[in-house]
Amino acid sequence: MEVNDSGSVVLTAYHSYTPSRGEQSCAPEVPPSRSLLRKSLPRCQRINRMLSNESLHPPTYNRSNSQASVDSTSMEDFWCEVENIKESTEDRQDDQTLLEVKPPDEGELEAEWLHDVGLSTLISGSEEEDGEALLSTLTRTQAAAVQKRYNTYTQTMRKKNKHQVRDVRDIFGVSDNSPSFEAIPVSPVTTNGIQLPVHKPATSCLECEFEKDNQSVTEELSFEVSFSESITVIPKHREWHSNQSFKKEESALPNFMIRKSRFGLTEVGDLSLDDMKKIRYLSLIELTAFYDALGIELKRNRAERVKGRENGLFGVPLTILLESDQKKFPGIKVPLIFQKLLLKLEETGLETEGILRVPGSASRVKSLRQEIETKFEEDTFDWDQVRNNDAAGLLKMFIRELPSPLFTVEYLPAFITLVEKIPKVKLQLQALHLLIMLLPDASRDVAKVLLQFLKKVVSNEGKNKMTLWNVSMIVAPNLFVYKGKRANQEEMLAAATTARIVRLLIKYQDILWMVPNFLISQVRKMNEAAMNNTKRQLMFDKGVRRLLRRKTMERERPERTESDIPEGVIRVHAPLHSKVSMAIQLNNQTKVKDILARFYCENSHEPSENMKLQVQSLHEIGGNIGQHCLDPNAYMLDVYHANPQAEWVIKPKIS
Repeated sequence: MEVNDSGSVVLTAYHSYTPSRGEQSCAPEVPPSRSLLRKSLPRCQRINRMLSNESLHPPTYNRSNSQASVDSTSMEDFWCEVENIKESTEDRQDDQTLLEVKPPDEGELEAEWLHDVGLSTLISGSEEEDGEALLSTLTRTQAAAVQKRYNTYTQTMRKKNKHQVRDVRDIFGVSDNSPSFEAIPVSPVTTNGIQLPVHKPATSCLECEFEKDNQSVTEELSFEVSFSESITVIPKHREWHSNQSFKKEESALPNFMIRKSRFGLTEVGDLSLDDMKKIRYLSLIELTAFYDALGIELKRNRAERVKGRENGLFGVPLTILLESDQKKFPGIKVPLIFQKLLLKLEETGLETEGILRVPGSASRVKSLRQEIETKFEEDTFDWDQVRNNDAAGLLKMFIRELPSPLFTVEYLPAFITLVEKIPKVKLQLQALHLLIMLLPDASRDVAKVLLQFLKKVVSNEGKNKMTLWNVSMIVAPNLFVYKGKRANQEEMLAAATTARIVRLLIKYQDILWMVPNFLISQVRKMNEAAMNNTKRQLMFDKGVRRLLRRKTMERERPERTESDIPEGVIRVHAPLHSKVSMAIQLNNQTKVKDILARFYCENSHEPSENMKLQVQSLHEIGGNIGQHCLDPNAYMLDVYHANPQAEWVIKPKIS
């Protein structure tokens, strides 16, 4: 069934719901005509009736009356929120280009995938260093995922007979008598390049169809081994059926902790932009390999680029807002208007009963929006006049009016799939983790502060009556709604699915912002491979060889360089300290925080004003990494061995 509205809002959710008796009793006792009945019911209940029509796969499960009551209340909240979204857009002319998800042509999905993972050179046929360096770092399952997509692309192109394409055997070195890719199992590699043995579990967790409730145990997550490599048994294809039990309480979710590593933890903001670009390449390859290992198709949408407003605050791309704000506040990562809306709600709205769920006045919110658009830049807008529920309405309006969804149109199907077809929460979390790594910088930074705020709302549940599930149900349609021209029946059938995604995002957000160590290890190898390729090219240059020969002959006595420093000794630079440099002997127990403490101790007699205002961190710069802000609990000797050519600098952390 196709549901269109003048607001042109399409919901990327699936819904299986039957109205409760309370809702049905709202209808008049005497059946009126169809048109009168439509006018007599609130639109959110009319949507419920349309979606619960027998033609839309009626629920096959049978629950108790109490459970059905809880579910119907939650679903009513969800669809009333959708209704509020529609009503807020009906009377307003949309300045944005409609976003249309277009069906891909044959072979285009694979071509786009290869481009998005940084391997477009495989299509063009050119020999570029970055593509070769990336291929040289792939694990067994990642290489299989790349080969599978490239095989599909080449076969399609040959059928179309468009142009000559490179044979997959030329890329992966597969001999003629071995047409299928048969990878040799490789032990997982940690961040320092040391191979670890593969430990196969006695029983595969994938064989479990339900998550067992065992809240007394906190399960460990390892970031040292590729997620796809850790899947040792390919499960049979299973989907989450509607008759399976689903517990919405936060206590039903297991607890996880990240296994301690000697390299510490790395947040997404701790790496350079260039290295994060490579993290995205590797994350998409790893996500694809992960889904392949689970026997699940990784679906992606194709969407035309949407041009939003070029000025103003609402409906403006995040990148444009940031460009404007960074002129006043260099380095800012979240638009000022979004920060101000969150600050307003955190200061006065966290304890408001029904915050986010109870809508503000539509006319008041519309008026406030217009006033903010006019006065925000001059800082003359009076935030004290804004009621908490109206501020919440403005916040949700800002999110859903972004020209592109916060979690990107391309990967919305992947978000849906991870909760529908992956039954175990740990595996859902790993897939979600990789999807977060794929987000553009601006989207990820905004999502981070939003989820931090939602976590604060849930923590005040005792006063605001908003549980984790309540918040998830209300926020989901604002995050997973985009403007479009069509909505097919399947896309209108799972409201609870998107809420389950939001629930995972809020619950496990502290884990999601950490970059897995195995990805950092691959970035190091990728950088090393690129540097080695550059050196080889220079050696083939006759002019460079002559210059090196002359320099070697002129050098009578080599000067002492950093490379002459004894093994295990590093020189740390601290430009903002009075003592700007210090040689430090490392041992197996030396941590980053020990080095920082030593510098603070040496400079304690002359405190710098800059040091008082800024938090100092130790950074690893150069070598096989662009820039890496180190975890205070990381063991320095291990980091040093992973990158002996790096420089070590103490400076403020960019937050």
